[in-house]
Parts: sequence; C-alpha cells; structure tokens
Amino acid sequence: MTVWDRPEPPPRPVPLDRERIVAAAVALADEGGLEAVSLRKVAARLGAGPMRLYGYISSKEELFDLMVDEVQGEILPQEQPGDWREALRVLAHRTRQAALRHEWLADLLGGRPTLGPNGLAMTEATLAPLVGLADLDTVMRAVETVSAYFTGAIRREIANLRAERATGLSKRDWQRASGPHVTKMLATGRFPALAQAVYDGTDVDAETSFATGLDWVLDAVAAKLTGPTA
Repeated sequence: MTVWDRPEPPPRPVPLDRERIVAAAVALADEGGLEAVSLRKVAARLGAGPMRLYGYISSKEELFDLMVDEVQGEILPQEQPGDWREALRVLAHRTRQAALRHEWLADLLGGRPTLGPNGLAMTEATLAPLVGLADLDTVMRAVETVSAYFTGAIRREIANLRAERATGLSKRDWQRASGPHVTKMLATGRFPALAQAVYDGTDVDAETSFATGLDWVLDAVAAKLTGPTA
C-alpha cells in the first residue's frame, strides 16, 4: 500500500495530518536542505511526538515522495498549452523555477517517478501533447530526452549556487581568483580549444543558457516526430 492509499489516523491530541507534515518538511528542507529533514525534526516543528508521525508516514523516503509531489503541484500550469513544444518548454521552465525556490528538489529529480496525484498529473501533462505525433516508443524517448536535459541543467545550476555560498565567491569572483592559473595553463598551448572558448566565447547567464539548450533539444526532438505539427 502506497502512502497515498494508506488512510490517516485520527488527528489528536495535536492536530496533525499529512498536509501539515509535508508543509513542515518542505519548510525545513527550504531552510537547510534534505539533510535538515527527519521525522524527529518534523515532529518537533509540529509540536508532536515523533512516533505519531509513523501513523502517517512509514519512512523518510515516503516523506520525500510527498514533498516532491507537493512541489510538483506548484510546477503544473493552470492551463495546458496546445503546442507540444510550448507544453514541454513551460514544464521545463516551471521545474527550474521551482528548484530555485526549493533547491533540495534538484537532489530528487531524475529518480523513479512519484506516484502521487501531482506526479501523475505531471506525467500526463508531459505525454499528452506528444501522443499521436509519433509511435509511442518515439514519444517516450522524446520525453526522456527533454527530461534528461533539464534535470542535468537544473542540477548544474543549483550546484553552482551552492558553491557560491560555500566559498563566498560569486561566479565573477571565482573567475578572477582563478584567472592567473588559467592564463598560465592556456599559455602552454596545450589547450587550444579551451583557450578559444575562454577568450572568444560569450558568457551568458544561467537562464539564457537553460533556455537556449532547451530549444536545441526540442529542435532535435522535432526532427524525430512524424506528425504534421512537429
């Protein structure tokens, strides 16, 4: 029986339900990451005994599933775009925005799909615009490809944000601090392609990089679809 099928126990003596538990867990994760979340800490925030939570959730993994499903409710658009490219683009950008609000989400992206109501709705919103544009296997590979792109891009962006906080150095500060070493290494002539990228490449912000990469992936998916609207 999954956590979504299991009935909740009575909400006394302290008012308690899964909605309150998940909200407290999300708040803890927003403050300190997933390592800040435990059933004991969630219970303390709610003013309840830790053992009471086991009537609602059997493990921290179940709690994480519920937390992801909660945030997926933020990601789902109110209206589904009719065009498949726009539908996938919207979901990708809304996932990135949710991860910037809840950085811990990046650590849980890309695993097994969650089976909660919002997780299932996310899967439906991802697949539905593509159904009928190609055979089902092609549709599935297209969805996997787009998901793999934005999951990796989001994780990289969050990793960079965490590095900035850990080191106290912004991207520009880190580049300036690393500049002398990089310049010395490039002067050896051993890294000509890298030198060209460093000296001649255009530096763009994370949002622009994400949007550009996503468009390229969607272009590649379009080439594999056979429907008239692809």
